[in-house]
Amino acid sequence: MNVHRLLREHDLRPDKALGQNFLVDETVLSRIAASTRPSDSDIILEIGAGTGALTKLLAEGAGRVIALELDEKLLPILRSELQEHDNVTVLQGDILALDPAALVEEARREMGMPRASYKVAGNLPYYITSAIIRHLMEAELRPDLMVVTVQYEVAKRIVAEPGDTSVLTVSVQFYGEPELLFRIKSGSFYPRPNVDSAVVRIDVDPAPPLPEEETDLFFRVVRAGFSQRRKQLHNAISAGLGEVLSKDEAADRLDRVGIDHRRRAQTLSVEEWISLTRAVRDVLES
Repeated sequence: MNVHRLLREHDLRPDKALGQNFLVDETVLSRIAASTRPSDSDIILEIGAGTGALTKLLAEGAGRVIALELDEKLLPILRSELQEHDNVTVLQGDILALDPAALVEEARREMGMPRASYKVAGNLPYYITSAIIRHLMEAELRPDLMVVTVQYEVAKRIVAEPGDTSVLTVSVQFYGEPELLFRIKSGSFYPRPNVDSAVVRIDVDPAPPLPEEETDLFFRVVRAGFSQRRKQLHNAISAGLGEVLSKDEAADRLDRVGIDHRRRAQTLSVEEWISLTRAVRDVLES
């Protein structure tokens, strides 16, 4: 697929406001498609289908591909390029404004396969990467697998170990196990971005480690801890939770679950955040 030619034929240019950088390296595209482990019992939701280069490869192995594209100007290209693939549904819309569960359930009904596996693929715009991942992970129906292309620095944050974590790290690792598969040089895109990208695969856990009613509390505690990441944890937690706990009370509860209150938020594992959430749950629910 010659993306430059397709855009010229439709009198289009990449839209900087939408963060459009089209992946044009065929070898990389093939590696991404293979990383989704497609089968004819899969429904793959592709976010940011662009001109359909990855969509075609996904369609060769998947039972159904939902090709979602925000830029309505690209829809004529998508429909033209994918017209020979009757297992592809092209949709225009913003993933953050859509219910992934509704899209997948409709595809399952059309396939007559209520238990079809649901996967996600896509090249995520850097400025809404975090928002998209959390939207998908916190939806009523979570994907079984995600294979996403993100900025390299974002990829490193997603797979970070305790000592260098962030809210994004915890948000992803709460729901699944991420792995940085490979780096993509900026020259593989058109137009060429200023930074490299990377492909991250996330194997999503069938069930999160906390029940739904505790999940909101968990993320409230995490956000509080990272609200002042340079401060010791008991200070950050006390301030971030609106001082429902004094600094001394926060320190005591941290120490009681085996977390040194002098540590910083970026040093905690997901399991430790869970322990901390349970340690302060009574205060937050009162």
